[in-house]
Parts: sequence; structure tokens; C-alpha cells
Amino acid sequence: MDQVVITIARQYGSGGRTVGKMLAERLGISFYDKQIIQMASDESGIDVKLFGKVEEGDKVKGSLFGNKESIYKGNLHQPGSKEFISDENLFNYQAKVVNDLAEKESYVIVGRCVNYVFKDRPNTLRVFIHAPWEFRVEQASQKISGSREDIEKFLLKDDKRKQDYYRKFAGGQWSDATNYDLCLNSGKLGFDKCVDAIETQLKIMLGK
Repeated sequence: MDQVVITIARQYGSGGRTVGKMLAERLGISFYDKQIIQMASDESGIDVKLFGKVEEGDKVKGSLFGNKESIYKGNLHQPGSKEFISDENLFNYQAKVVNDLAEKESYVIVGRCVNYVFKDRPNTLRVFIHAPWEFRVEQASQKISGSREDIEKFLLKDDKRKQDYYRKFAGGQWSDATNYDLCLNSGKLGFDKCVDAIETQLKIMLGK
């Protein structure tokens, strides 16, 4: 297995997506984010809007007490099954897409709980990008219009959305460092040094 996959989970406003794109460009490999949703829709024939609803948290409800068990089992329900458009099947089709891609190429991917899907896969580096609250607010204000209060509410809502999504499909805590191989504070390091750190860790992992 020569293909390398770097998964990046990130807090909104931490610049994790930017770091992922910079890393992919430096390594000369593909970068995937929301394209996976369209690819899973094409693969399954299920309306892409249904994937979007789960992605945005419209269908995902988190447990008040947490859930250590993932619903991800990897099995696909076929057309005609009552579970064909279930949350589980929508997630599993995305997992199938990322697995199929990993058989053909190396890539960087953001989100979608791929750190869990690939937790036992060799040649996979699982990264979490976080940042201090003020840094996140400042970064988010460059993309989101509204008052500081509006931006802070958005960040809190997005953190909860990601946590609920991760808890449901991967089990456990999205921000738990034990779910990752490398956790980086982009507010302290800056984006370039985050890329440097990931590249260095990748070389160590591959024995280069």
C-alpha cells in the first residue's frame, strides 16, 4: 500500500481547510472536501441534497450523554431497502468513496470523520487543527458577516454540529486528541508551520 492519506479535522476559524490545501499543493497530491458528497451521490444515485442535510446537521441528533459506539459498520444498503436513504447509508457511501480513492491515489481530505474510517489503515496520518477562541473569531469574521455576537454563536453552533456528527458516526468525542496522530494549534504556529509540522510527521511515519 503506497498511497498516503492525510485526514484533517478542524475547528471553524482555525484555518484547517487552508492548511489542508497548502499541504496538498506542497506534496503534489489531491485535496478533497465537499466533493466527496457529490461523488457519493453519483455512486449511490441518492439525491445530493440528502447528503447535504446530514452534513449540515439537519438530520443528526446528538445524545445528551454521549455515545462511544459508532453506527459506522461499512455495509451498504441497496436500492429498495428501507434503509437505503438512512443517515447510516449516506455516511457509508461517503466512506466507500474515500476508501475507493485511497486504493488509487494519495490525498488530503478535510472532515467527514475519515480519521475514524481510516483509524486502522496503514499510511494514514490523522490531524486535528485547533486555535484559540480570539483567533477563530478573527478568522471567521473574514468570512461571516454580522456582529461579534453573531460570529460567536455561529462558532458554538458549528462546534456542536461537528461534535454531534462525530458522535453519531464515529462514536466518542470529535475534539479528543486520542482520535488523532497530530494536534496543532494554528493560532500559535501559523498556517505555514502547521504544514511544515504535518510534512515532518508524515516523513517520520513513513520512515523517510
